[in-house]
Amino acid sequence: MSAEQIRLGDFDVFGLREGFFLLDGGAMFGVVPKTLWEKVCPADGKNRIRLGLNSLLVRTGEALVMVETGIGTKMDQKFTGIYCVQTEPGLAASLAAVGVRPEDIDFVINTHLHFDHCGGNTSRDETGRLVPTFPRARYVIQKGEWEAARNPNEREKSSYLPENFLPLEAAGRLDLVDGDHEVAPGVRVVVSPGHTRRHQSVKITSRGRTLFFLGDLVPTAAHVSLAYIMSYDLFPLETLETRKKLYDQAIAEDWLLAFVHDPVHFFGKVRRRNSRYEFVRQGAEG
Repeated sequence: MSAEQIRLGDFDVFGLREGFFLLDGGAMFGVVPKTLWEKVCPADGKNRIRLGLNSLLVRTGEALVMVETGIGTKMDQKFTGIYCVQTEPGLAASLAAVGVRPEDIDFVINTHLHFDHCGGNTSRDETGRLVPTFPRARYVIQKGEWEAARNPNEREKSSYLPENFLPLEAAGRLDLVDGDHEVAPGVRVVVSPGHTRRHQSVKITSRGRTLFFLGDLVPTAAHVSLAYIMSYDLFPLETLETRKKLYDQAIAEDWLLAFVHDPVHFFGKVRRRNSRYEFVRQGAEG
């Protein structure tokens, strides 16, 4: 399934899937042994697991908000081969399928600026120039994340590709925020540190119902377990603490959760069983 629609109060929310890519399973599950994580995410012969490139489209009635833009269309053959990228149907086609054009989008939110979350921010025009893919949109990014992407250390450099975000500043489409911030009525970014220091998630609320887009704080449903933390996380102990606070609030307030990299599930919930947290498939809460 490349799209899934839900009604959240007065809002329409669409889970859109640009396609898939592969990453090393050991890196995706950190210190957890393969004998455990492979039960939920089978690996191929090169130890890679399949991940979704998921975005969220929120129609509030006042604004159209995109959350994440996937890998995009600028990759060369070498890059595509390394990550086995399959951009089918692609983000533009997924948007078109729900009747939305790039120029309709009012806001784009990136949880952070790693290439698999913001590659679709920009594209090449007919002259080959890099331009914002969503020409009317304001692109909302944490100031601290922007600074980290502009000045990456040796570990992060390969994840931050300047062509995905620098053209936004040149085009005057960039909105840097510092901390939690309301993007549009009912749509709020919330700092959720761990994967990066200023990673942000997105909280969407309408008529007492809440959907929380987790980003790489919890990339897939298989990562709901507290111990399943990626080696890619720069601050894993912060990931752990952020998750525990979030889960308790999500359970108490009956939040729906959205996953950026799950290859099957766009949405779901979390429940606590004894001392463990578990994923609950949407519609299977009983």
